[in-house]
Parts: sequence; structure tokens; C-alpha cells
Amino acid sequence: MKFISKHRRRAKISLIDYSKNSYQEKTIKSISECFPFKNKPTVTWINVDGLQQKQALEQLGKCYGFHHLVIEDIYHTRQRPKVEDYEEYFYIVLRMVYYQNNNINQLSSEQISLVLSSNYVISFQEGIRGDVFDPVRKRIKSGKNRIVNFGTDYLTYSLIDAIVDNYFTVIEKLGDKIEDLEEELLTEPTPETLKNIDNLKRIIIDLRRSIWPLREVISRMQREDSPLIKDSTKVYLRDVYDHTVLVIENIETLRDILAGMIEIYLSSISNKMNEIIKVLTIISTIFIPLTFVVGLYGMNFDFMPELRSPWGYPAVLLIMASVAIGMLFYFKKKKWL
Repeated sequence: MKFISKHRRRAKISLIDYSKNSYQEKTIKSISECFPFKNKPTVTWINVDGLQQKQALEQLGKCYGFHHLVIEDIYHTRQRPKVEDYEEYFYIVLRMVYYQNNNINQLSSEQISLVLSSNYVISFQEGIRGDVFDPVRKRIKSGKNRIVNFGTDYLTYSLIDAIVDNYFTVIEKLGDKIEDLEEELLTEPTPETLKNIDNLKRIIIDLRRSIWPLREVISRMQREDSPLIKDSTKVYLRDVYDHTVLVIENIETLRDILAGMIEIYLSSISNKMNEIIKVLTIISTIFIPLTFVVGLYGMNFDFMPELRSPWGYPAVLLIMASVAIGMLFYFKKKKWL
């Protein structure tokens, strides 16, 4: 699994400002365009897609009163999922996972940082491939969803929920790949099969490392006694917490299945080797008495039974064939064949 933390394209900043009776969406060309929305009574969502413009991020952070450690954590994208309470705002870190170039064997991750305040939410992405927030944008734009009737805390919940729902999509594809490997494992396992199993196992381990701390993040947000997170939103946070636990359980199940598949592969290879050894052993056992007969009549003595008889050679061949056939019937009776 590859956790990519490279800022590959120019930063794109979008802004959505909404309330029950208004909706405004715009693409930000200059970071200063975000400043007037700091104290607006509406809900403002600023999405920074790409972290190339560090100076602009610092200006945004300075305007909105971010702690300098928050700016550092946003820019250094190797953080674990976490939540930090700065009284006037929450800083939340999550990881969004996706398949790189739709390749099931290349699962990548990028950091999503959220800043939750009373009247705005600012999300920071690495800008690698887009995001999973389109359903949230559509719900806001429609104006008919409860998201426009709630505050920034519900918007933050919606963004977290979108990330968690995407985990199910990733896990479903992993499950399909594991099923294909199981079928291959039971029919014709090869060294390539073991390599694929080991690769999936590493992906599962890295995926678990990215998601496991998220459970504590959401649990802490539920427990926080802060006016930024209303009790009405904590109900929805409990729901996304349950989804997170389910994701973790599914990951644990897949990890156990992969561990069992490795054992099955090793057992299958061992059984295959045992079958080969058994066949070779049976062949060797059959040829032991035949070799004895041939060796006996290969001795250079003048006086041996049936040595001068015209039927001596066919008789010895008949005896050897009878011994071999008799031993085959015996092995068959013992179910060794």
C-alpha cells in the first residue's frame, strides 16, 4: 500500500456559503477573498485542494486565528487521525483512501484536515486526486436536505461520514479480490498467488493503521463539552462511530481470512509435495524386488536355475511382471494409490 503525500498539482480553493435562504458558491483566485467570510452568520465551507501555496495557507491561518502548530500539521501530511480542541475551533485529521489508477494492488492515502468553528469549516487536502465530498456538495446545493438547517458541526459530520462511507467501497473491492484469490488458491496455487496474498495483507495492515485511530477521534468529539458540537449532532456522530467500528471489524475479518489463506497455501504446497513423494516412493518400492531379480540373474555363475533353458528369460519377465502387478493391487487395497 502506498501512502502518497506529494502535492502534484496547483492548489484549487473553493468556497460554499449557505443558510436556509441563501446559497453562494465560488472559486477562490486570491486567498484574501476568503477573509470577509470569517464572521458571517451563515455557514461557510472553504475547501483547499492542494498544499503548494504555503504562504497563502499561512495568511489564511493568520486571518482565521490558527495556531502555528495547526499550520505545521496541515502542511506535514504524515499525521495520524486525531482531534485537537483549541477552544475557538477544533482541528481534525483524517485519512482518505483510494485505489491509485483503479489498481486493486495500489491503495493510496492522503491526509484530510478539517478546522471546525462556529460559523465556518475549512478543509485541507493534499490535492492528489480529488475527494469524496461531491455528495455533500450536492446536498448543500439542493437546499432541501437537513444539512442547510444545521450548523458547521453537522457539515463536519457530513464530511467525516463521506470519508467513512468511502472506506466501505474500498473494503468491498478488497473482499472481491480476496474471493478471487481463494478460488485460485483452491484450484491451482502458484508462487504468484502467495505474492498477491502477501501484498493484500500489507494493504490491510496499512489500512487498519489509517482507520483504527479514527474511532477514538469520533468518540472524543462525542464526549467534548463544547458549544461547537451540539447535542443534536452528537446523535449523528454516534452513527458514524458505529460505521467506523463496522469498518474496523471488516478489516479484522479480512486480515484473519488472509492469514488463513497463507496457511492453506502452505498446506496445499506441502500436500502437493507429499503426493509427489508418495508416487516416487511407490515407484521405487515396486522396482526394489525387480532390481533384486535382475541383480540375482546378473551374477556371472555357470550353474544357475533355468540359465540354459529357452523359457528362462520369458519366465523371469513373467515373474517380474507378476510381482509388480501384485504390489500395485496391494497398494490399491491399502488405498495408498
